[in-house]
Amino acid sequence: MNKTLTKAVSHFVFLLAVIFIVTGCNKGGTVTPGTIPVLTTTDVTINAAGTTAYSGGLITETLTEGITGYGVCWSTTNQTPSIADSKTTDTVNQLGFTSKITGLSPKTTYYLRAYATNVTGTGYGNTIQFTTSADLSAAVGMVSTLAGSASTGFIDGTGTGASFNSPQGLTLDASGNLYVADSFNSAIRKITPAGVVTTLTGTGSIGYLDGPIASAKFYAPQSIVADATGNLYIADLGNNMIRKISAAGVVSTLAGSGDAGYTNGTGANATFNSPCGLAIDAQGNIYVADRGNNLIRKVTAAGAVTTVAGSTTAGYTDNATATSAQFNRPSGVALDAQGNIYISDLLNNAIRKITTAGVVTTVVGGPKQTALVGNPAAVTIDAKGNLFISDQSGRVLEINTNKVLLSLAGNVTSPGFADGQGASALFNSPQGIVVDASGNIWVADSNNNRIRKVTPPSGI
Repeated sequence: MNKTLTKAVSHFVFLLAVIFIVTGCNKGGTVTPGTIPVLTTTDVTINAAGTTAYSGGLITETLTEGITGYGVCWSTTNQTPSIADSKTTDTVNQLGFTSKITGLSPKTTYYLRAYATNVTGTGYGNTIQFTTSADLSAAVGMVSTLAGSASTGFIDGTGTGASFNSPQGLTLDASGNLYVADSFNSAIRKITPAGVVTTLTGTGSIGYLDGPIASAKFYAPQSIVADATGNLYIADLGNNMIRKISAAGVVSTLAGSGDAGYTNGTGANATFNSPCGLAIDAQGNIYVADRGNNLIRKVTAAGAVTTVAGSTTAGYTDNATATSAQFNRPSGVALDAQGNIYISDLLNNAIRKITTAGVVTTVVGGPKQTALVGNPAAVTIDAKGNLFISDQSGRVLEINTNKVLLSLAGNVTSPGFADGQGASALFNSPQGIVVDASGNIWVADSNNNRIRKVTPPSGI
């Protein structure tokens, strides 16, 4: 063998040995090329003072290598901020993470995006431009009482002469009348703008009976919505059903068998587990926070039930696939004008969002951020797109269209009853919430057995 061939063979053997060593160090037996993380940026919410914001990120593609750093980065000048700019360092919760951005200046424009780093490099999410507000800490609401008293009871009357027993959901009709899911009375009550309370249906005792409103029975109704033609729909929690009250005054069952369970189907072939919050779209489809199943369900006008998002296992996971996301006792649901769904995710202390593309993200809050939205019981959206939250820890909150989180009334340190302004007003486990055409906010103050009104600050 000539010397050139001998050298070539020796070089080949050396390279082969190197390949064996490298592949031997790879647990899978093959070399997998690294990929930079792919992620999206969570929308921004700003505090009332304009000095702090909340965002985060969501990993949207399967990772081939471990992540060594997560967070968001931001700048006032760099429109594609990087980790060379200001940044947070966060802890991932499965594929999503939340970030608290501090030290911001009021009335200043920022550019922000999520990042994730592995040994291959740093991947970035989409850039979000936001402008912090002027200091709105003094922008608070005025609280008064429309109807009800401290005593539990089942009495029709006017103002404080009427009584409720753990009122929950609220809705409004075109004339400004409020309808109340009076849970422990298993009844639906009506309140005129003048505060006159009457019983629409329900006998005061639990049961299940369809038919004329005078004799129909419910079991701990939780939420109520109205359609454009005057029909009412009720989340009948104790009966695990969605009930309907027609404009003609007849009660029927739209969906649910009465058994607690999880089955999609039509009418009585579908099952729910403690259905709680309701919202309705322009086509008459009803969206249900199926609390016991940790799911968001959809019920068509014909009673066909499908699953929109979530899995039956309680948890906290944002995801690009709606049915792989997780909730923990979702209790309220609302729709915006674009068809996005907002959820008050009670035990995750968060407001979640399902886009029209089926992507689940966190708007604000999270399991370790109870100071932000506490225990959100219900959520509603007004015609301008402002989001209102009843925090059963004792507050009424707003996220306005500029993404500013405002505490309009109440506080979490002193549950009780007091009318007044801002934090001097007191609630005790507020539940249902609805906004009228004038921007007034109506709240079912459950443990105070009252229906309260919050007049918002002007210009907000």
